[in-house]
Amino acid sequence: MEGPKEKLSAAELTRKYIDRHPSIRDCISKDLINYSSLSRMIMKELDVKNEEAVLAASRRYAMKLSKTDFEGDILRVFEASRLELKTKICIVIAKNEWIVLRNLEDVVKKILAEKSTMQILQSTNGITVISEDKHLPTIIRAIGQEHIISVKENLGEITVKSPPSIEDTPGAFAYVMTMLSEQGINLLEAVSCYTDTIFIVSREDMMRAFDILSSTIEDKIGPENSR
Repeated sequence: MEGPKEKLSAAELTRKYIDRHPSIRDCISKDLINYSSLSRMIMKELDVKNEEAVLAASRRYAMKLSKTDFEGDILRVFEASRLELKTKICIVIAKNEWIVLRNLEDVVKKILAEKSTMQILQSTNGITVISEDKHLPTIIRAIGQEHIISVKENLGEITVKSPPSIEDTPGAFAYVMTMLSEQGINLLEAVSCYTDTIFIVSREDMMRAFDILSSTIEDKIGPENSR
């Protein structure tokens, strides 16, 4: 029986390989790649024999990628953005049960009335509550210990506040996430909400993450709302 590789042409395998490696894709889009070296690497890793087909596919895909390089637009958005930094942030992860959302109703009203940090995210496997450490006891009591999966506190929150054009700029969210991950920053949570891009990191990673993002934000302001 034929395996998955035998069902795909050399060109299809080449495109899939490039798509699975964002750093290579980025270099290709900017014409910073040696296509002969790339072809040999693809042939070796995927056990493809036809070098001419791989080389031709790499060049054809490069022409397509060069037309979809949005980095300039992304950088213009972030040059018009600013950073905010908050400390003493907590994350509570609870079971995805309707009673958890019901129990949080009064707490949400209270925290939002105080204009404090508050985000609630729901997924198939859980409900994530992001707030300030000072509200942690109240949140835990409201949810109920039996519904809580995990609690993290004393974290940092970095918010990139951008102009509305970020909504129409492909790849902006992925761009900053890649910047942080490539520098070894572990993102505990990452949330995009309208013009705000929010990252939650450990206290140890907080200032390094802020410095990395500051290198892209041209105004390089100091931390706001830091506590």
